Amino acid sequence: MKFYHRKIDFKKTKKGIYLLPNTLTLCGMFCGFFAILSAINGNFVYAAWAIILANIFDGLDGWIARLTNTSTRFGIELDSLSDLVAFGVAPSILIYKWSLIPFGRVGWAVAFLFVACGALRLARFNVQTGTTTSKAFKGMPIPAAATVIASIVIFYYEFNTEIPDKNIIFPIITTVLSLLMVSTLRFHGIKEINFSERKPFWFLVVFVLILFVLLIHPSTAIFVFAMIYLFGGIIENIYLFIKNKRSNQDTINDQNLTKEEKQQ
Repeated sequence: MKFYHRKIDFKKTKKGIYLLPNTLTLCGMFCGFFAILSAINGNFVYAAWAIILANIFDGLDGWIARLTNTSTRFGIELDSLSDLVAFGVAPSILIYKWSLIPFGRVGWAVAFLFVACGALRLARFNVQTGTTTSKAFKGMPIPAAATVIASIVIFYYEFNTEIPDKNIIFPIITTVLSLLMVSTLRFHGIKEINFSERKPFWFLVVFVLILFVLLIHPSTAIFVFAMIYLFGGIIENIYLFIKNKRSNQDTINDQNLTKEEKQQ
């Protein structure tokens, strides 16, 4: 009896990872971990600034990966895990320890809602990556939602030294941010700006002014920019909703007129 052995060629895959972008991603995750520890220990300002710093690393890792053409599936998955820690778990623990504890079950439920919606937001983003031509985000990005929470904490301690009293506004804000993340509303991001193209001169002037304000009073500037992004996005979507509704109504009216003309 003869046995015939068939050669099987396995496709060689490249092993290893790109060090620079993944290291920056891990730096962002470390900032999120530090924010969690700081919030648990009652150092709320340190926790909030760690979340802001995580935003910088989150922007740098993606930018460098695209610039050096080192974007991989491994990097995308690691980035999502880092985002969940730094912008999902960290801000939820921060807002819970800072202002939601007095609300009891409602407080921890609201904090969990933020984590859950953040995870759903990241999962939806990963699924939709490469399937849409629009550069705008569908739903509020989780780093932006985390920045809003962090900016509120930082701005609060500019005028106060004690933990805030029981205030219904904090669970409301956290719930609104959670729902915005899983909504279909349109929000903008830096990736919409193509830095390789020529820009008008005023674009550079605006950038310098933003940098100037950040250097003069960073805590207030971050809070103001976060509120502008939040309410600006809501106002823009309300405007788009009204505009689309009018456009659809005009289309229906035109169709009705066409039908009447045909009947005549």
